[in-house]
Amino acid sequence: MIEKINKTSLEGVLLIELKGFEDHRGHYVEIYNREKYVEEGINLDFIQDDYSMSARYVLRGIHGDAETWKLISCPFGKFYLVVVDCRKTSCTFGKWESFVLSEANRKQVLIPPQFGNGHLILSETAIFHYKQSTYYEPAKQFTYKWNDPIFNIWWPVKNPILSRRDEVGQYV
Repeated sequence: MIEKINKTSLEGVLLIELKGFEDHRGHYVEIYNREKYVEEGINLDFIQDDYSMSARYVLRGIHGDAETWKLISCPFGKFYLVVVDCRKTSCTFGKWESFVLSEANRKQVLIPPQFGNGHLILSETAIFHYKQSTYYEPAKQFTYKWNDPIFNIWWPVKNPILSRRDEVGQYV
């Protein structure tokens, strides 16, 4: 259930805080309820859910496309998420904001199309979960290097574990 929705410094990017329930058995969190999101003005049709599980210091991204909305959460572990305005005609092109998402803080980030995102695993392992408004199409993706100087993103590590795609900054 949604507790609070916060605007961020990036137009259209929202930080969503969720309520949870905890007792001696563990915890329970409703991460998405279409009716409740629509009541809050978030009326999107999510059609695909994906997740990646990675080890500490794995960095994925900066990835995005021109059409997809993403709702990102961390159901297990902890990661550092960066969202970048990749709209080349925008006066805020290249601006970025970071968030720490974890199972403990129950935060989500809603990312509009044309924004890129990358994440770095901070815990031993973590699950990066995202809902998408379009089906994944590799040919439509853009990729920037995680340390591209046009963004000057601060990451909490200097030598992350990268895929070839993220190392070179293009889909391979």
